[in-house]
Amino acid sequence: MSHPNQQLIERFYTAFQQRDAQTMAACYTDDAIFVDPAFGELHGEAVRDMWRMLVARAQNFSLSYERVVADEREGSAHWVARYLFSQTGRSVVNRIDARFVFRDGLIAEHRDRFDLWLWTRQALGLKGTLLGWSPLVQRAIRAQARKGLDHYRQRQQRG
Repeated sequence: MSHPNQQLIERFYTAFQQRDAQTMAACYTDDAIFVDPAFGELHGEAVRDMWRMLVARAQNFSLSYERVVADEREGSAHWVARYLFSQTGRSVVNRIDARFVFRDGLIAEHRDRFDLWLWTRQALGLKGTLLGWSPLVQRAIRAQARKGLDHYRQRQQRG
């Protein structure tokens, strides 16, 4: 029998495969922290809203996951997202290593690691290949991701 936190990770990624953002959001503590190379650090409801936004915008999306391990405090998984980057129409295969910290049967901290330069080469093409390694371009990508999330959150509050 697997550990309950391993089951929590599997529930999260299964919901992601099914584009079920509400189930994904329910896997986090109210004060959860999420960190990745694209969005930087997010807290609380912004974490949930990021997943809601990504699921809502996903095009030609598929996800696989493996190597899920967890104990009472920490866990990890490897996952691969395949999708169409809407801004350029280019296909992306993003390979991600996730680390988790748990509290009270939920995810309190979630850190995703992936190669942002590899992502820019796929998502942006030649521009990403030539400039995606640059800290300036990577900061611009983070700023654009956050701006998109802020815009999504504002629309949700008005709607």
